[in-house]
Amino acid sequence: MKHWLHAFRLRTLPLAVSSILVGSALASFHGAFHWPVLAFALLTAVLLQILSNLANDLGDHQHGTDNVERIGPQRAVQSGAIAPDIMKRGMLVCGSLAFLSGCALITVALGFTWGALIFLLLGLLAIGAAVKYTFGKDPYGYAGYGDASVFLFFGIVGVCGTFCLHTRVFFPAVLLPAVAFGLLSTGVLNVNNMRDIANDAASGKRTLVVRMGGANARVYHTLLVLGGIAGLVGFAVFTRDRSTLLPLLAAPVFLWHLRQVWTNTEPRLLDPQLKVLALGTFLTALLFAAGLIFAA
Repeated sequence: MKHWLHAFRLRTLPLAVSSILVGSALASFHGAFHWPVLAFALLTAVLLQILSNLANDLGDHQHGTDNVERIGPQRAVQSGAIAPDIMKRGMLVCGSLAFLSGCALITVALGFTWGALIFLLLGLLAIGAAVKYTFGKDPYGYAGYGDASVFLFFGIVGVCGTFCLHTRVFFPAVLLPAVAFGLLSTGVLNVNNMRDIANDAASGKRTLVVRMGGANARVYHTLLVLGGIAGLVGFAVFTRDRSTLLPLLAAPVFLWHLRQVWTNTEPRLLDPQLKVLALGTFLTALLFAAGLIFAA
């Protein structure tokens, strides 16, 4: 069981939870919050994240990216702790559970409506995106599209989708925090790719970092993090409530993180910054939710 827990990469799960908390807090702020929606949304998000992690473990092994040169924790398939066929079965089980949980979420939130069909399609796309990031033939993560996927599903779809499942309506202002957390989540992937730049390039994994180079990747990373902070400030200005400034208490964490990214030019030294940015984003989500509770 410990090998599966390692493969689940539990440290990535708070990031998956962040967009659900933010979308639910926004719904509560607008007077529409439902505990079953929150519960099933959290379960679905966690299962999708675990599915992505399992697929990434197997996919990078199949493509030769997980090798002795790779920086970071050793993967389950790479180490031989979990056989490839067993990992495929684990992916099938996790994907099936994510589908069932997603169907329950949609039914509880929307019933049997045309809107439910739209969310069912989004759910299927999310499952496909989780699997095809690095697994199978021509994975999109190897072509440099991972950043766009993370921004879309951890930001726009995660936040706005959760909000709509609670409220059954949409307000444009929700896009500000959705973009903010989408950018911060993309930053976590970017740190990972900056750490792995040499091995990814040698293995044919053409991430955005490999394409733009280490120096430009740091500039890009700075724009992602500062853009996330700017989105939160923009939302606070829009609401005109001081309580919505509460997430900015986490700003020093992000600024310290950026300093470490610029100071540590050796890729392997960036590994601890994955946890810093992921937990910093999760802390910001908690502060954001608390601020909206106080503002309500």
